[in-house]
Amino acid sequence: MIVFLLVLVVVLGLLGTVHWYVWRRLVRDLTRPRSAARRVGTVVLVALPLTSVGALASGRGGAPFVMEQILAWPGFLWLALLLYVTLALVVTEPLRPLLRRALARKAAGTAEGAEAAQAPVPVTVPAGPAEAPTPVSAPVLAPADAESVTDATSPAPVTPAPATPAPDLSRRLFVNRVVSTSALAVAAGTVGYGTYGVLRGPRVKRVTVPLAKLPRAAHGYRVAVVSDIHLGPILGRAHTQRIVDTINATQPDLVAVVGDLVDGSVANLGPAAEPLARLTARDGAYFVTGNHEYFSGADAWVDHVRELGLHPLRNDRVEIGAGFDLAGVDDVAGESHGQGPDFAKALGDRDRARTAVLLAHQPIVIDDAVRHGVDLQLSGHTHGGQLWPGNLIAELANPTVAGLERYGDTQLYVTRGAGAWGPPVRVGAPSDITVVELASRQA
Repeated sequence: MIVFLLVLVVVLGLLGTVHWYVWRRLVRDLTRPRSAARRVGTVVLVALPLTSVGALASGRGGAPFVMEQILAWPGFLWLALLLYVTLALVVTEPLRPLLRRALARKAAGTAEGAEAAQAPVPVTVPAGPAEAPTPVSAPVLAPADAESVTDATSPAPVTPAPATPAPDLSRRLFVNRVVSTSALAVAAGTVGYGTYGVLRGPRVKRVTVPLAKLPRAAHGYRVAVVSDIHLGPILGRAHTQRIVDTINATQPDLVAVVGDLVDGSVANLGPAAEPLARLTARDGAYFVTGNHEYFSGADAWVDHVRELGLHPLRNDRVEIGAGFDLAGVDDVAGESHGQGPDFAKALGDRDRARTAVLLAHQPIVIDDAVRHGVDLQLSGHTHGGQLWPGNLIAELANPTVAGLERYGDTQLYVTRGAGAWGPPVRVGAPSDITVVELASRQA
């Protein structure tokens, strides 16, 4: 509990510092004190993080699903925009003093040129004969006239000129506006394109995996692997339908749904998952749980996907007619619910002369797969990092973030997933549905 509180304090402190920095660069440095623009900007930069907290907490807190949907778009999009606007502002920090110095040098050069142009030109007058000055008699003035002369020759009162901003302050404001608005535009463009990529739907990726024990009859067998669909308050029924249409267009022999199908209850998201009933494959569609199923009622979702025609593999195995075993294990998050992966149950009594393909949501169980003689493990979970540079963090927690790698005699393929968790945004990790084609070395 103490560790959790310490982590919470650190995270909140970091978020507070980041928001203060963004407020300083996008609000304080671009507006004048006590202006309406500064007040509005401050309110926005207080309201958006509160919306993000609401979006994160509403799903776990049992809030009405309508409220989750209202908070999700602005709350989650702000998290993505905050990431990239912060990165853009930090990267452009060195430009600010450089631009100010360049403008100051330019202003100084312009001022010197103007002074040179306005300097009086000396005029040479030809010398002539000297003339004696004509004496002038001073008039005798009356006292009243003397006072008039005194008034006329006294200096007139000077009206002060209106104050103008100091040149350095004007340059600073100009540079701040150019740099900060450019950083904001780049961040908004990045988030906008990443959102379009998610809403457009995943693209098909094809990978060939040679397996030493695969019989010739199974050569060319195609498994459509889809993971991390993440149906929720943002991605709904239309998202599921795009995925189903994309999978069916590949005409796979088997469909593997490798966890994290949902972020919510069957009551709220059951209709969004219904298009899965239209998946078509010769040997059917199979499902294993992911960690998010255990946040959403795993048992209820297993029952629901079974009603939709998918075959859940909960620490279980089936023999595929083409000549290999297909096994599936529960996600490690199930251990806190008295479930979790059981490799001995799924694989312990099998014939190791046969090829074994394992469905497991998280790549981290690869060591167990190796010990049980699995030939190919199909996983998801990582999203490929989803938001760059998130892939660097994902690499710390997962043996493989995306793609195909070998661990001893076992190969591991990790798909980037077909949806997105939290912000409906992907940057540097496009969503995919992978058609894994099994290749026999005997063919």
